[in-house]
Amino acid sequence: MDVQGASILSVNGAQSVESRSRPVRRHLNNAVYQFTQQNLPACKPVLIPSWVISMFFLIGVVFIPIGLLCLYASESVVEIIDRYDTDCVPDNFKSQKVAYIKDSSVSKNCTRYLKVPQNMKAPIYIYYQLDNYYQNHRRYVKSRSDKQLLHGLTYNDTSSCNPEGRNNGLPIVPCGLIAWSLFNDTYSFFRGADAIKVNRKNIAWRSDREHKFGKNVYPFNFQSGSLIGGATLDPNIPLSDQEDLIIWMRTAALPTFRKLYGRIEVDLEEDDLIMVNLVNNYNTYSFGGRKKLVLSTTSWLGGRNNFLGMSYVAVGSSFIFLAFVFLLLHVKNPR
Repeated sequence: MDVQGASILSVNGAQSVESRSRPVRRHLNNAVYQFTQQNLPACKPVLIPSWVISMFFLIGVVFIPIGLLCLYASESVVEIIDRYDTDCVPDNFKSQKVAYIKDSSVSKNCTRYLKVPQNMKAPIYIYYQLDNYYQNHRRYVKSRSDKQLLHGLTYNDTSSCNPEGRNNGLPIVPCGLIAWSLFNDTYSFFRGADAIKVNRKNIAWRSDREHKFGKNVYPFNFQSGSLIGGATLDPNIPLSDQEDLIIWMRTAALPTFRKLYGRIEVDLEEDDLIMVNLVNNYNTYSFGGRKKLVLSTTSWLGGRNNFLGMSYVAVGSSFIFLAFVFLLLHVKNPR
């Protein structure tokens, strides 16, 4: 009797659970059916002329002030831009720039003077800008090994890095054309007789330093071939601390780009004369490139870029113009 009673209870319990789950499945099936048949409740506004005209006016009125605010923030950024690749070539090499940059016996030191046009509040960001430099070239972009950057010599496949994968039968760390062409111009700054300290720490993305470049991966066999592309790397410093390399390895999408060199953490006053001692090492003469030094402050919107503000103003003006057109059409031919 006990066994029979237990079996009856278990059957009744199963039937009770099934009866409770049946409405849930029925509701779910009904929802799926309404979704597939597009019968779900939806908002279907009637686009009457007055509603459309009002919305166009509202969008225009909102967008134009936002655009003007963005333009004001962009214009508040103070920038100093100095192109130095031409002026730093000695007079006797003006017609032989490629020979000059390849001749290691010729001094590459150059002095530039920058006048501060307005007060520049710290931090002041130092960039180098390259023009007509196609880092987005397919072969150039693919010539790297992200696994090697993270794991070092424990990852031996450097086939993706050709033609800078191996040298003298040994793998190159970091391998590839991107690392091989690392920018190697250097800058030092002076105000009067006082040197201006440049902070070059924490200039790369933290996610790149911590997750894409190994803390125990060190340069090996780098720039040891007969053809030297760019800067050398200290073999005693791990790749995660070589921030110049980390910044350079994040390739640019356009042929004109800026990359962060460092930060000046003192204010510069209006009419200050900044002396820049630079070493003009990097070869942009072979392909008609240009090099510029940029000092820039920032605003809450970032650096100077009028595109966002101009876009908001253009879109807002277009909407207001269309609103007037629709209003005239509606007055002339009412519905």
